[in-house]
Amino acid sequence: MGYLLNGVWNDGWYETASTAGEFARPDAKFRNRITADGSSGYPAEAGRYHLYVSLACPWAHRTLIFRTLKKLEDAISVSVVEPVMSSEGWAFSAALPDHVNGFRHLHQVYIKAEPRFSGRVTVPVLWDKKRSVIVNNESAEIIRMLNSEFAAQGSIGRDYYPAGLRSEIDEINTFVYDNINNGVYRCGFAGTQAAYEAAARRLFHALDTLEERLSRTRYLVGSTLTEADWRLFTTLIRFDAVYHGHFKCNLRRIEDYPNLSGYLRELYQVPGIAETVDLDHIKRHYYMSHEHINPNRIVPLGPLLDFRRPHDRGRFRCN
Repeated sequence: MGYLLNGVWNDGWYETASTAGEFARPDAKFRNRITADGSSGYPAEAGRYHLYVSLACPWAHRTLIFRTLKKLEDAISVSVVEPVMSSEGWAFSAALPDHVNGFRHLHQVYIKAEPRFSGRVTVPVLWDKKRSVIVNNESAEIIRMLNSEFAAQGSIGRDYYPAGLRSEIDEINTFVYDNINNGVYRCGFAGTQAAYEAAARRLFHALDTLEERLSRTRYLVGSTLTEADWRLFTTLIRFDAVYHGHFKCNLRRIEDYPNLSGYLRELYQVPGIAETVDLDHIKRHYYMSHEHINPNRIVPLGPLLDFRRPHDRGRFRCN
């Protein structure tokens, strides 16, 4: 879990002493945008862009989901890093190579884009093969580009950020990010008991709130499946397997929530989504990469999870 400082790799954990033990996620550094008309300098062109992802990472998982939902597999290529981080962070291998640059470590991609880069080396990375630069490494922005900018390159399917629902989507996204997506990390990466307990209470209050919300509506924004649901999905799918035990988010499991667990199964069963979920990568990454949390790097056998079980979400109308 290292970082680059002026283009030099350093192996170091997140610093929490200055924040009273609270984990603070750094902002993404590359924030350019692909546009359909090319006005941004990054035109939407089939074959031009490449995603660097981890199958373990919930943020990267979002981008794979949108690549699948929008049928962009032929337009945007992908390289997958090894699930277990090395002392130099995210790594490639003979089995999982860097298909574009041939590098051994993801930090080399960052250095190629910006030789004196300083910051965390994270996934996903949206790479421009023509200009040899990182376009963007903020998952929330990447999924919006995949959703809206590639129609001419064969992108199809529903609009997951429809104009009439954007204010409501943005509001629920903020709630979910602050309390759940990032909330599990605030629990797992907390540096003090007080910080952990505060984060855990926030997390489960938020899950309780969504459980009640989903007792009334099929999706987070009424009857319409939107990006808000997929942003929550990637945390929920990892929760019982990893966050419940490894991150001490153990007041309740998602399985203990009738509406959330049924909702999770419905999303998992959307065509193409199950193929983006790799629980082996997920479990090995968290339990083997975070040695200060799990020093012996033992990966648990369980829990037994069956996301293909029937759900009752069909009791609600959907658009």
